[in-house]
Amino acid sequence: MTQTQTTRMTPPDDPSGAYRPKSPELRAARDALLGLRQDLIDDVFVYRPLPPREPTGRLTRRLKGRKQEYATWSRHALVVAGCVVTMIAASTALSSDSAWMVTGLLAVAPGLLTLVRPAAAFWASLLSTTLITGFGTTYNNWPWMPPSFISHLVVLTVVAFRTRPRTAAWMWLLTAAYGFVAEPLFGRNHGSTNVAPMLVWSALILLVVTVWHIRRQAEQEVTAQQTVTAHERSRRTLLEERTTIARELHDVVAHHMSVVAIQAEAAPYRVENPPPELEKAFVTIRENAVAALTELRRVLGVVRAEDYEAPDAPQPTLAELGALLANVREAGVDATKTVTGAVRELPPGVELSAYRIVQEALSNTLRHAPGAGARVEIGYVLGGLGLRIVNDPPPNPSLIKPSPGAGHGITGMRERVTMLNGEMTAEPTAEGGYEVTVFLPVPPADESGA
Repeated sequence: MTQTQTTRMTPPDDPSGAYRPKSPELRAARDALLGLRQDLIDDVFVYRPLPPREPTGRLTRRLKGRKQEYATWSRHALVVAGCVVTMIAASTALSSDSAWMVTGLLAVAPGLLTLVRPAAAFWASLLSTTLITGFGTTYNNWPWMPPSFISHLVVLTVVAFRTRPRTAAWMWLLTAAYGFVAEPLFGRNHGSTNVAPMLVWSALILLVVTVWHIRRQAEQEVTAQQTVTAHERSRRTLLEERTTIARELHDVVAHHMSVVAIQAEAAPYRVENPPPELEKAFVTIRENAVAALTELRRVLGVVRAEDYEAPDAPQPTLAELGALLANVREAGVDATKTVTGAVRELPPGVELSAYRIVQEALSNTLRHAPGAGARVEIGYVLGGLGLRIVNDPPPNPSLIKPSPGAGHGITGMRERVTMLNGEMTAEPTAEGGYEVTVFLPVPPADESGA
């Protein structure tokens, strides 16, 4: 055999260091034995205390104060209750005080051990079953005497809950193997065997626990998937909104840069005998405008979809809010507009974002409060532009069902406000309506033109 063949048969990622069988059956058997070693042999002395239960259950959430604190230890209380039942079974089965006390302690120890070392508790249960058999010469059932029978079921249940379904399967197989081995060893001193009842009861219990594990895992996976889906949907919507904003800004800026380039090219022809310095300045302005326009289209052009076409008309501004409010009124919303302060021309990006914010807020009113009145307040202040869009509660919410929107309108508005370094609040009003307040900073004319 060559060195190449030897290397191929001993892959470096093989955890056991031996070659991996080619047969699927052998690989399954090998993986199963590795699972047994990992769950019940390697982790036998691992310290794993049972933590208190989180107060997130339906009943636990309703409790307050100390009652809720005590409820978090309900699992520990159930284990202790099982141990108490085991002690009662030991005292009932044996008349001797010393015998039932020793038997009870041997049977209770594995149950209590499940609270800190679940893997070790299983092996301790088999050991205590063997020791308790020596005290049960008068018992009719064996190898599990009444206290050890109850104790072993408690241990199997708790360990199965605290581990995985694979461990439950291995515990059941080892329990069956122990019963079949103990049958010829103790059969001469005792009556009928109870291996079959033990296997039946343990199989039912472990099956219920396994189904619980599978259902819980499925719920966790569904919850995680829903969380990831909601996050991805929100992220995709955020990216789409940013793409839309970038497209609109591209159209606004490109329009104005084109005007600058055309005016710079035509300006020398409007002056008779212009000085060479003036012609050179206009040429430089035009070249810079064209270069900036080319770079802008190159950078922002990547956000355009293949089927996207630039609008023929200019982007909307606050001056066109009248037409928007008229459309909203036709849809059944009594919308009014109030303007305060000295109306002035604002930068194109601010005008466009302000218009889109008002448009989205009114659209939300149509979706979630149809028939309610809405008020649009625009304030031109020294440092910028203030917007306030507030709607009344729906006239009859029990009869009118708002249409379900995409649910990301507020996200889009926040993106526009954040892009302009503004501030925004969106919250319900005390009367049952909804209010959106926005402030968009606008630098002074001399600073913006610097």
